[in-house]
Amino acid sequence: MKNRITSLFGIQYPIIQAGMVWCSGWKLASAVSNAGGLGVIGAGSMYPEVLLEHIQKCKKATSKPFAVNVPLLYPGVEHVLDIIVAEGVKIVFTSAGNPSSWTGFLKEKGIIVVHVIANTKFALKAEACGVDAIVAEGFEAGGHNGREETTTICLIPMIKAAVKIPVIAAGGIGSGSAMLAAFALGAEGVQVGSAFAVAEESSAHPNFKHKIVESVEGDTKLRMKKLVPVRLLKNEFADAIATAEAEGANAEELKQLLGRARAKLGMFEGNMAEGELEIGQVSAMLRDIKPAAVILKEMWEGFLLARTRILNS
Repeated sequence: MKNRITSLFGIQYPIIQAGMVWCSGWKLASAVSNAGGLGVIGAGSMYPEVLLEHIQKCKKATSKPFAVNVPLLYPGVEHVLDIIVAEGVKIVFTSAGNPSSWTGFLKEKGIIVVHVIANTKFALKAEACGVDAIVAEGFEAGGHNGREETTTICLIPMIKAAVKIPVIAAGGIGSGSAMLAAFALGAEGVQVGSAFAVAEESSAHPNFKHKIVESVEGDTKLRMKKLVPVRLLKNEFADAIATAEAEGANAEELKQLLGRARAKLGMFEGNMAEGELEIGQVSAMLRDIKPAAVILKEMWEGFLLARTRILNS
């Protein structure tokens, strides 16, 4: 397929692997890129020196384009961006912060910039800052989420109508038919998180992968809206958060309950009881742990099959 997204990134398929904390290391990013999509290293769970190692290993593992996702609110972001520039990374996805802070700097270095948003207001702001494309992430998505709770099926056409730059749909997309639906709403690419979180090459702990594929409908909830909204898979920690919220806990109390390195404890170290387990609603549809290339191939073939079925109906 040729469209503005595949041309912008220089990729074969308009499928982008999300830059997920504790899941998106160089192995996953290079596997997705080698399969024709756009692999993304998630810098949100990496110290600068760790990110440097992942970028260098990714460059050795693939000759194809790949990107780095950078949460702008994280401390030390300037060191992360300096490494990205020095290592010649060509594509950066920014999130969780103001795109006006660093978009100009990155564009001056010749880097393609994509910003993740969850509402029209920030889509317009990102476009005005000069980003090349937008990821519009709906309520179904895993990890940090929009406070508005706008679903992907509502968000994509609103963002498409508001901006002129390409829109990449995210949130609840784990199949080819879901990808086709996003395209019907105006998206020119999809960003896929949960489906790649359970890939063989994902750096997520095997315990987390197995818990994802064993999950069922209703096993994820959006929590901590008074702090930073995040979609969590049910476990003892999520239950504790739910109880605290029901009792009226404020942001500071939730922060104390969250503590430090909670996501690492669950997603990377495999503590399924006390860890923070970030995953999307589409986890209820995932049943297998497969290579990233197989996941991408099945999604693309499912997209083509669904499109043919609609055209012939």
